Formats: sequence, structure tokens, C-alpha cells
Amino acid sequence: MTEEKILTLHPQGKKGVNILKRRYEAIKRFIMSTLKNNKEITYQELNRLAVEELKSSFDGKVGWYVVSVKLDLEARNIIERVANTSPHKIRLSNTN
Repeated sequence: MTEEKILTLHPQGKKGVNILKRRYEAIKRFIMSTLKNNKEITYQELNRLAVEELKSSFDGKVGWYVVSVKLDLEARNIIERVANTSPHKIRLSNTN
């Protein structure tokens, strides 16, 4: 039986990637709960926390999935980059 996949979106309209839906959902849950707890966070810090928390239970390269899911959530206007931040920060979008 093949597992369900999801085609991610990209905020600049580039081609997304096909990833397993269960992996997508696990990373999305992590990103959403982290942003609810932190309001704004740098991408680097988000990635560090994800690797730290998920590396023992996640069956994939955590960092790669964080990038892919983060871009997808940006494209869907669920999260957004904070303007004029360096390194760039992300937060939950105001539309949610």
C-alpha cells in the first residue's frame, strides 16, 4: 500500500515537492505549535529546535522537511516572514 503524499507549494511559485503526508503533518504541527509559543522566531532557531525535538522520532532529514513545509505554509499564507529582519524571522500570518 502506498502512503498518501502531498505536493507542497512554494511562495515564489516554484515547483513544490512531493512528500509523505504524515511527515508533512508532523513538521507542520511542530512549526505551528512553536510559533504559537514564540510569536516570532528566526528560521535558524526554528530549525534547531525541530532537529533537537524530532530527530529521535522522525524518519527523515528534519532540516530538509522544515524548509519544505515552512515554504509551503508561507505559500498558503498560514505563516509569514517578518519584514526587514536579518536573519529572517517568521510568525503566524495575520490572516489566521
